[in-house]
Amino acid sequence: MAACFSATRVFGLFACVLCAMLFLGCEEIEEPKPWIRVERPQMLFTDTTLLDSYDKGVLNWRLKTAYLERWADKEIVTVCPVFVDIYDSVGERVAFLRADSGSLDMKFTYVYAYGHVYALTPKGASVRADSLLWNKKDNLVKTASYVRVVSEDGDVLQGVGFESDAKLDNWKILSDVTGIFQDAAKRLKDEDKKQAEAERLSDPPSSSSQVVSSSSKALNPSARPKPAAPQPVPVNSKAGAAK
Repeated sequence: MAACFSATRVFGLFACVLCAMLFLGCEEIEEPKPWIRVERPQMLFTDTTLLDSYDKGVLNWRLKTAYLERWADKEIVTVCPVFVDIYDSVGERVAFLRADSGSLDMKFTYVYAYGHVYALTPKGASVRADSLLWNKKDNLVKTASYVRVVSEDGDVLQGVGFESDAKLDNWKILSDVTGIFQDAAKRLKDEDKKQAEAERLSDPPSSSSQVVSSSSKALNPSARPKPAAPQPVPVNSKAGAAK
């Protein structure tokens, strides 16, 4: 009886295994997925990277970024963020610019900075804009967007459009200019005083010339008036006769 029970148990276990094999055999076998090509940039730097621009062997500006990429089918280099140091003719840093992102071409014919652009000029003025574009052809920094400038005197100027030289030394706002001027009344008064003083020095009063001419006449004897000739005294003949 025990042997019969054991054989039945073994047969049941074998049947279960056979059913599991049949079930797995009927399950659809997953085919390997085809190889997918992932596009990657031809040039990629994810660490501090420096790019220098020279003009006739003199360093003009240096761009520093933490992320740089360039794709094989494009000449555009994308950087994020943007830090640009601007140098003068003797190699001294005179201004700088920063922005969230930027792009440029491999020949450095332009640099486009966009997103919270902030620049500091050599004279101490600060510039804020949505974007700034430097073009090598005309060597100017421009934007058609809204711009806000705080001058070295603390004046706040804002408007639409901005144009400057490459070193941000001489700049102007193109249109819709409004501003807030610090101590405007006092500065106008001081300016009026300077202008009046300049006019006084350039055009002396006419009384001075009169004094000079009169003194010159006094020193020149020929210019003195001649004394009048003595006139004859009339004689009263009647009075003389009475005496």
